Amino acid sequence: MNVEAIAKEKIDAWFAEWTVLEAKIHTAHDTRNGEAKGLMEEAIVLFDRLVQEAGDEVLPINGIDRLAFIQAKPGQYACYRQLDELFKETKKRTARLRLQVTKG
Repeated sequence: MNVEAIAKEKIDAWFAEWTVLEAKIHTAHDTRNGEAKGLMEEAIVLFDRLVQEAGDEVLPINGIDRLAFIQAKPGQYACYRQLDELFKETKKRTARLRLQVTKG
């Protein structure tokens, strides 16, 4: 695990980027404008980069399987919801890991 990569400031930057993308993906699904798949592919790359930088320990339970499900059909609404949950759970997990390191 990369302790520097899970620093609150770094994690907050990743999630700020996700928040912007998430809003665009949500709008794309609501309007059915055909942009959701491309935006989801961007978000998947963002999530992958986060995990690569921080380490696999930040992945939630079944994270790899869930990510494979999302990557298989990124244009589906269910995959968008699943990616949103992965981001939320990863944020909580990084906070927990930070606490463990500081108490360590």
